[in-house]
Amino acid sequence: MTDSDVKTLETANLALTKEIFVRFGNHDVDGIVELLHDEATIEFYGPAAIPYAGEYHGKTECRKFFSTVLSSVDIHVFDADEFICENDRVIVVGKLRLTTKTNGNEIKSPFVHVITCKDGRWLWFRDFMNTAVAQQAFAPNGV
Repeated sequence: MTDSDVKTLETANLALTKEIFVRFGNHDVDGIVELLHDEATIEFYGPAAIPYAGEYHGKTECRKFFSTVLSSVDIHVFDADEFICENDRVIVVGKLRLTTKTNGNEIKSPFVHVITCKDGRWLWFRDFMNTAVAQQAFAPNGV
């Protein structure tokens, strides 16, 4: 692969990732899913107290992930501050502020997303954030 090919790939993967972020902000789950690879995998690390924690494989399960996130929290801040692209990988560094829909408790955390793209689609999405804060927010009394 030439340097020009790599640059073209990185530009396409960055545009894809930014578009998925826009669709997430618009709560457009169908629009997100159409940009996922058929063999997509999502890994959200954290305890079972977080409704969307776990591994999701294939478009149907990935749809469930995004639907569960959007039905579990209200998003007040979800800012991507930095995008780092290298070959088929995009790393997004940002911050979020959410409140749980069950009890209104706040989740405030930096995040890092590690995304692998294939054939112009998201193949693998890994989410890293302060899950201790999220676990506490989803606890019945925020404890």
